[in-house]
Amino acid sequence: MQKHELVSLPGAEKIKFKQAFIERYSALTDWNMFRKYSLSYLRKSIRVNLLKTTVKRVKELLVDWELEAIPWYKEGFFIEHKKEKRFDIGNTKAHFLGYIFVQEAASMIPPIVLDPKPREFVLDMCAAPGSKTTQIAAMMQNTGLIIANDVTVDRIKLLGMNLQRCGVSNHIITIMSGQSIRGVEFDRILVDAPCSATGAIRKSLRVIKEWNPKAIKRLGGLQKKLVCNAFQLLKPKGTLVYSTCSVEPEENEEVVDFLLKRFSNAEVERIKLKINKSEPITKFENKEYSDEVKKCLRIWPQDNDTEGFFVAKIVKK
Repeated sequence: MQKHELVSLPGAEKIKFKQAFIERYSALTDWNMFRKYSLSYLRKSIRVNLLKTTVKRVKELLVDWELEAIPWYKEGFFIEHKKEKRFDIGNTKAHFLGYIFVQEAASMIPPIVLDPKPREFVLDMCAAPGSKTTQIAAMMQNTGLIIANDVTVDRIKLLGMNLQRCGVSNHIITIMSGQSIRGVEFDRILVDAPCSATGAIRKSLRVIKEWNPKAIKRLGGLQKKLVCNAFQLLKPKGTLVYSTCSVEPEENEEVVDFLLKRFSNAEVERIKLKINKSEPITKFENKEYSDEVKKCLRIWPQDNDTEGFFVAKIVKK
């Protein structure tokens, strides 16, 4: 991957973090690097939608744009206009036609790890706005069936529009809390859980203002319910992928550790991708997590100049 010049967000030097946040993250990572990348512009990236077109055709349509291959996904590209300071990829013909999905590069990882196959039965438990659902559908070649679920009507509307734009036909949309789904078994399940988004500060500075430890604990409780219900819905030998754009141990390693303690037939598989990664957290504050969490993928924003992300691959023995 080429070295990309960082451009700080306007007024980055004046942005204040809460002292408790600084102390926590100084203990988890290189605070200065984390702050630097979190307060810099995020590189634009796209995923080519193979349900409608080819990489070759997209490159022809986006002739005025520079496309740089994303190392971990052959249909993914970092994108930058050749002549102007333009970021409106969503206004291109390729986007309107559903040929591309404007999707953050690290966000493409969970479906890659899930590795859905044609004709399988897949659950995307927290599907909106649909970036990963449409990616899964393309990997399944529009065969089999995807249950695309989310919890609120407003989010479902956006999910439906994106599925339609991208030509996805192998899906059923459901509206319910993920922990309420019952009575069916799936080959593969993605739980891209609601989270504090501390890995995605560069997408929304509101994360800094809204962060507090009580909210993290509350989210962790929800995430544990979601992942445990997902595991129970999994067929024997099925695959569950749990992911967040948070870099909080309580939302990531602790959730996986909780699942492993509750289900003896849950097994973490190591994730092997062409990507820079950091060591997962096995000790946090007064807690110790299973060494199995070392097989998970933890990415800080400074590792690949992307969002921060956490991904765990769990199989049902």
